[in-house]
Amino acid sequence: MAMNEAPQELRLSKKGDTLMVVFADTPYPMSAEYLRVCSPSAEVRGHGEDWKTIGGKKEVVIRAIIPVGQYAVRLMFSDGHNSGLYSWPVLHDLATNQEHYWQRYLTALKEKGASR
Repeated sequence: MAMNEAPQELRLSKKGDTLMVVFADTPYPMSAEYLRVCSPSAEVRGHGEDWKTIGGKKEVVIRAIIPVGQYAVRLMFSDGHNSGLYSWPVLHDLATNQEHYWQRYLTALKEKGASR
């Protein structure tokens, strides 16, 4: 699969707490919390520096998925966040590296004494 290929499917759970993304016939369920704290926005990823750790997002849900051209979606979160563009390569990276990013996030929260 080319990294810039669109996912075969994007399906939001009824509660908005999980986004199922399918790449190359492989389903990747990702929680809204995970997608929020790993947002490709400047708030989280800054401008080239390390990702910022944002706690308190355990209850966040996705309210809407807005297509952006043929290359990305914008996720509208219940906490008002909507500035990150989830391009197909970004979504693929988040899907296939979910375990690594999630553990990094949990470790960073613990180091800061913050909660989910």
